[in-house]
Amino acid sequence: MKNRYTLFILIVSISVATLIHFPELVSLFDVFESQTLFPGMRPADVASEVFFTFISLVILFEVNILLFHFNQPAVKITWQKMILSLILTWILSSLLGKCFVFLHHTFDIPAIDAMVHHYLHPLRDFIITCTVSGSCYISYLIRRQQEVVIENQQLQAENILNQYEALKNQLNPHMLFNSLNTLRSLVREDQDKAQEYIQELSRVLRYTLQGNDSKSVCVKDEIEFVSAYIFLLKMRFEDNLSFDICIDNKYANYYLPPMAVQMLIENAVKHNEISDRHPLNIRIYTEGEELIVTNPVQPKLTATIGTGIGLANLAKRYYLLYKREIQISENEQFTIRIPLIPSVS
Repeated sequence: MKNRYTLFILIVSISVATLIHFPELVSLFDVFESQTLFPGMRPADVASEVFFTFISLVILFEVNILLFHFNQPAVKITWQKMILSLILTWILSSLLGKCFVFLHHTFDIPAIDAMVHHYLHPLRDFIITCTVSGSCYISYLIRRQQEVVIENQQLQAENILNQYEALKNQLNPHMLFNSLNTLRSLVREDQDKAQEYIQELSRVLRYTLQGNDSKSVCVKDEIEFVSAYIFLLKMRFEDNLSFDICIDNKYANYYLPPMAVQMLIENAVKHNEISDRHPLNIRIYTEGEELIVTNPVQPKLTATIGTGIGLANLAKRYYLLYKREIQISENEQFTIRIPLIPSVS
């Protein structure tokens, strides 16, 4: 940032030093004007004037930076400071001009001695003053605006992260409550199955706890977790619940939010009848760069009141993480397509 500010000062100083002596530069190529307006003027005189003006501009910029801190957005620049900057810059510009005249007469440094040139000095001091103070203030406003933009971006990033963490933290309790309800039923029916269920449940919970710090997981890891979760479901529903899983190996290292597929399975189990009369088959497969979960629509006789966490949660997580959307369609089959992300930052 400091290098950019220095480059800005140099570009402005070179440009203004050249433009402010534009009449003299033009006269060098017009013999008649050079003799009438600037008699006796040589190229070395013009070059010396341009060079000294450039040095003066750099000095004036540095003085303003040191005294008023235009290069620090955190420092507030008031109108009182701007007036002081204008007055001080004008005085210093005049003094530097007199210093150049002194050097010219004392050490015979090349300079323009034409009367017209001397009459233009006050105007040039005014132009230099406005240029230096104005450029400093404009640069200050730009840097301040950039700081505001950066702060807003940081706040947005923090807000997105907070939203994501809030959404993610809803998942573990939700799944845990459902698992405990299943376990309670198994304890009543079969002690051996209950013990096996507890072992598999510990594996599932370990994944959810370890994945709690991850924003994305690869498809391979998610499917391994889903297999353990399916084992828990099949212990409860037995042959009434079946799964067809076909994941193309080329998508094994693609990414998706943790527990995304598990949540879709849980959603299907929760909202559909699963019985001897109406067994439920859930298909999980890849197509293109999407993972698809689909099941026949067979609503329960008694409507299930949901918490609203499931699909809305997943849709929000996809948007916050990847700026992508999930697709939901429903007719005889309830189908959800979730994007698979090739890489994540």
